[in-house]
Amino acid sequence: MARHTGPVCKQCRREGLKLFLKGDKCYIDKCPINSRNFAPGQHGQSRKKLTEYGLQLREKQKVKRFYGISESQMAKYFHMADKMKGITGENLLTTLETRLDNVVYRMGFANSRAEARQLVVHGHFTVNGKKVDIPSYLCSNGDEIAVKAKSQENGKFKVVIENSGNTVNWVNVNQEDMKGTIVADPTREDIDLPIEEHLIVELYSK
Repeated sequence: MARHTGPVCKQCRREGLKLFLKGDKCYIDKCPINSRNFAPGQHGQSRKKLTEYGLQLREKQKVKRFYGISESQMAKYFHMADKMKGITGENLLTTLETRLDNVVYRMGFANSRAEARQLVVHGHFTVNGKKVDIPSYLCSNGDEIAVKAKSQENGKFKVVIENSGNTVNWVNVNQEDMKGTIVADPTREDIDLPIEEHLIVELYSK
């Protein structure tokens, strides 16, 4: 599946909840899901009860849209999680949380994961002092993520960081120096997303 390039608000309407894909727009009254809380398309308002498979599929799609990943990436992360010790569903979510674009978003250095992904691709961040421009790069406990010295001159970063703040306790953020350090592995309790991961495991286990 190619990356979605259409109106992102339609993805929220399709899932029936806010995925917070547009940053600040998601918090205002003009958010489309507030006025059109039904699936897009001709038959959006006549949504039928989902089958068991339909529920599992929607949960997988929801996670893909939260983190902005493709179908092949989702399958890869699931197989990684399945080989790890512990509960597969929780392993999947905690692995997704350590993607560099998500870490940048969680640190408060971007208004949305999509914006964080773009900033990473444009080379604005370093990991342990080395530039990393791969959004899917998996960070580890102890890694230091920082805005490049040259990029710190961009006033946009200062405004975003001051207004957002750190949102997780597994990363220590130094807003003044525009950097943060991962101090613990994220746990399921740290992930504030309405996801029933066991449905995804059931889907891939068929």
